[in-house]
Amino acid sequence: MSHIDISLLDVGIILAYLLGIILIGILSARRKALSSEGFFLAGRSLHWGMIGAALFAANISTIHMVGLAANGFKDGIVWGNFEWMATFMLIVLSLFFAPFYFKNRVSTLPEFLEKRFGPRSRSFFAFIVVITALFSHIGISLYAGAVVMKTLFGVDVMVSILVIAFITTLYSILGGLRAIVVIESFQSVILIGGAALLTILAITMLPDKGIHTMAGLKAALKPGQMDMLQSGQNSILPWYAILLGYPVLGIYYWCADQTIVQKVLGAKTLSDAQNGPLFAGFLKILPVFIMVLPGILAYVLFREKITDPNDTLIVLISQVLPRGLVGLMSAALLAALMSTISAALNSVGTLVSIDIVKKIRPDTSDRHLLRAGRITSLVVILLAISWSPWIGRFESIFDAISIVLSMLSPPVASVFIMGILSKRGNDNVALSTLLFGLLAGILVFCLDFEPISGARYITDGLGIPFLMQAWWLFVICIGFFTLLSHLSKSRPLSEIKNLIFTRETYEGFMSGIHNIRDPRIWALILLIAMVLLYSYFG
Repeated sequence: MSHIDISLLDVGIILAYLLGIILIGILSARRKALSSEGFFLAGRSLHWGMIGAALFAANISTIHMVGLAANGFKDGIVWGNFEWMATFMLIVLSLFFAPFYFKNRVSTLPEFLEKRFGPRSRSFFAFIVVITALFSHIGISLYAGAVVMKTLFGVDVMVSILVIAFITTLYSILGGLRAIVVIESFQSVILIGGAALLTILAITMLPDKGIHTMAGLKAALKPGQMDMLQSGQNSILPWYAILLGYPVLGIYYWCADQTIVQKVLGAKTLSDAQNGPLFAGFLKILPVFIMVLPGILAYVLFREKITDPNDTLIVLISQVLPRGLVGLMSAALLAALMSTISAALNSVGTLVSIDIVKKIRPDTSDRHLLRAGRITSLVVILLAISWSPWIGRFESIFDAISIVLSMLSPPVASVFIMGILSKRGNDNVALSTLLFGLLAGILVFCLDFEPISGARYITDGLGIPFLMQAWWLFVICIGFFTLLSHLSKSRPLSEIKNLIFTRETYEGFMSGIHNIRDPRIWALILLIAMVLLYSYFG
């Protein structure tokens, strides 16, 4: 579609808003001395509210807002499963992974893997996380931002990618994790408020199309577009694929991805580390109603204007919001993009500085660690720029991030799950599983990525959707880990007893509840809420 006619007022709001959040982020970072721990982990000073809001904002960003609206328009509410299933993974992070991370005072997740298995698995996992940040968080985010910029201002996609990359990299190397978290917390309010307003205004336009009831809305949609749980070969996300495949992606993304979990590692107390993810879990209920639903409404209201599903959100903004609010919503989209990329750059800088430079040279000074992290950010952003134009080959932006994660997640999920649930395994077992699973995932991706293979041999040829591909890769990785662990010597229990589930861990989990801040109370409330929502909408 051609770019929208945006007013000078909206342009002014966009520029003022972006400048404001950059200043907020830099000033918030300067409140503390910028040591390596202050830069990478916010001095371990984050409270649960900031952690939860930052988790939500870093996850949603421009990718989700553009992608969820596009998939709502294209396929329907079934893509909301990616939001609601995330709440279960956040419960897992809160109750099962966060206590191990916090009590062992790790600075990175590869460091945790070294404590559990050994140094080689740490180094290789750091490589996987950097690859994930490069291809998923940063590369896809750059393209999503470029789509927004082209539609708003008619700027060429590649030019937009370069401009966004420059501004974001400059900001990320000046600030630190605290600056990122402060901005992301602020973004959560703006994104939720803006998306909710957009949804409400779109609903008020339905009577103009002769739609006054839910039955009338369903009649105006494609068959199954309002079905949360679907079955059959025609569904891109059948219920069994959601049930089996999503947790594989979710364990990696929510429980083992440095970009996400770094907020939890910066928590002030164990209670903050556990309640922050649960707060994010409650927030993750909202996107189905304020991000997927608008795409569905756009199918009824503006489908003659939308030729590319990726344009859905921008069409909604231009057609539904009044002058002034267009600028505010557009600014929120671009700023959310910046915070997501900044978080990813901060995490890869942390990994390289702590898991590689500090590991090779333990006496490296804080100044040199910060320099290594900043140089890493520059290298990674340049590589992401070269990858991001390929995102246009996918049907939608959200498809891209989901399919990339389905390739990278199975080996990581299997090693982390077996790492805390089983006393078996050592450095060779973990490293071999990560390497084997990554190579298997790359092979599956190449066979199923049409620009490379010429056809989708697995999705179309074998009838296996990408989530089920992730599930079967995960099963194979679990089997591979189990086989190798039975053929090799495990690490002594005395070295890993604080890193795995034991009888003492179970007894502590089942101990009495003493106050309202106990995360088990809020996890139960969140679990009940999700069961009720799925019972109603499913």
